[in-house]
Amino acid sequence: MPASPSTARAINDRLALELLQQQGPLTAGQLKTETGLSRPTVADLVERLQASGLIRVVGESGADRRGPNARLYGIVADRAHLAALDVRTESVAVVVADLLGTRLAEASLPIGGDSEPGPVVQRAAALVERTSRDAGAAALHSVCVGAPGLIDPSTGELRDTTGLPAWHRMLVAALQQRLPARVIVENETNLAALAEQRLGAAGDRDSFAFLWLGQGVGAGIFLDGRLRRGASGGAGEIGFLPVPGTAGIPSAVDCDGGFHSLAGTAAIRELGQRYGLVGESAAGVVAAAVAADHAAVLDPGCVVLGGETGHAGGEALASRVEARVAALSPLPTQVRAGVLGDAAVLSGALLTAGEAARRELFG
Repeated sequence: MPASPSTARAINDRLALELLQQQGPLTAGQLKTETGLSRPTVADLVERLQASGLIRVVGESGADRRGPNARLYGIVADRAHLAALDVRTESVAVVVADLLGTRLAEASLPIGGDSEPGPVVQRAAALVERTSRDAGAAALHSVCVGAPGLIDPSTGELRDTTGLPAWHRMLVAALQQRLPARVIVENETNLAALAEQRLGAAGDRDSFAFLWLGQGVGAGIFLDGRLRRGASGGAGEIGFLPVPGTAGIPSAVDCDGGFHSLAGTAAIRELGQRYGLVGESAAGVVAAAVAADHAAVLDPGCVVLGGETGHAGGEALASRVEARVAALSPLPTQVRAGVLGDAAVLSGALLTAGEAARRELFG
């Protein structure tokens, strides 16, 4: 059945807004060409979107052209403000941006390992509010929090697991109470995978696995262009995999004894000391190993290597993983180094917050 007039208008408006978001300011004539809509239809949608405060005239298309046909229309970037948080075990980083993702203010807060949860939550929430004010945002529309751990798909909340600070879950609740914004929680590895797919090493891949190698280990899975979280939100939680070579086995709430015990930063530092590759961090150990030509890594699959360790190893580590996989598997496998490093989580969180805000504002 044909769409009703109101539905057709909504579809046309959304199409025009997505084009303006992706391509930047356009004239009415360019919108007509890109959408295939008639001139009167484009004129109507431009008028509607201006009246709704979503677009405005931002200039003219050329110095030799004047008048209504030369007007450039662009999205009103300050129509909504976004915040992205990267919540680690020992730090919180926040960035505030406008609706188009332009970063306006950033800040970070170190967290001591022996800090009490209550004061940490208050300081972190205050950091978000202060950064929002610094960005000139009257209020935040959408906030995405990237954190380690399992996210319950039915509630969108962090699950209570050992090994993670109690203040992580408390912070999410505090932000939901203190901010007039929609607060989304997403696993940090999934956000980093999203960022690498949209902005980084996997831009030409619809299906790939992103391997996060840092203080913890995890994977983000993209299939057919979509991030896959699994039935219970646990897709990619490879740190819990029981593997040979560990002192114990993991439990339902603790990944110690699983793959985490072999590939996390603590294990890499210990391995470096064993072989005389002493560095200040796991990243330093990996960099030294790659430079000294002593690394041997086994990780079958089609992956992008990210996180602290993957970023430190770079293309040298990725090429060695690829060569090792090729020797073990009959399937062609490409292994790439992530290009966004520690910025991947914040970038993915900002993308997620922006998509949520635009879904609501663009109808």
